[in-house]
Amino acid sequence: MEYTYIIIDSDATSSLQFQHYLEDYGDFVFYGLAKDSDQGLNIILKHLPDVVFINLDKNATECFELVNELYKYVTAMPMIIGMSKSKDYAYEALKNNFFDYWLLPYNELDILKTLMYLKKQVPKEKTVPTICIKSYSDFQYLNTDEILYLKADNNATDFIMKDGRVVSAFKTLKTFEDNLPKNFIRVHQSYILNMDYVSRINYGKSICALKVGQEQLPFSKSYKKNIDSLKKVLAKSTFSTLN
Repeated sequence: MEYTYIIIDSDATSSLQFQHYLEDYGDFVFYGLAKDSDQGLNIILKHLPDVVFINLDKNATECFELVNELYKYVTAMPMIIGMSKSKDYAYEALKNNFFDYWLLPYNELDILKTLMYLKKQVPKEKTVPTICIKSYSDFQYLNTDEILYLKADNNATDFIMKDGRVVSAFKTLKTFEDNLPKNFIRVHQSYILNMDYVSRINYGKSICALKVGQEQLPFSKSYKKNIDSLKKVLAKSTFSTLN
């Protein structure tokens, strides 16, 4: 459910600031920065981003020409959001079917409203990655969102599923570590867990509790950085009651 975006802005400091804003919204993935319209056209045609943010304060004419030129080459136009310190280009942006127009400096509320409206108007279909477990001529396909965790078993790996099934693969845990979606993290020499099912992190006892099955998995000091990252991810969607 991610939206890819690029920025066209000759001001590197301004574009970096904006990237930091969008880091708080995990649905948006940065694909590149262009300093002018020529670079912008190249990056757009190469990556076909969902959204293009354009600073119109320099070379506005060339930027509007870029938008018109895109119609020649792409089937689905990206959503264009213009930015400027004044309202001087607002009418031209409207004529060119810009999705929105922001006044600089950035206003966090304006950004939030635009991004929420964008996601409402152009919803992304969620695709669930699958993983194939092969054993000789037997192929099993597992939806990754149904996997609670992976457990090492000598030179094999057990997939513990949400419905209670255990599916075994005759490969090491390391084999799967780099090929799983980003919501899977290594927490122990013997465990990789799906962070979507974590209900509790207990640093004192070095355990992670799961929402399903009331299981508790240990984590080791060598993977504490991963646990800290997990804690930050979970905190973004949590109301804290800590004093």
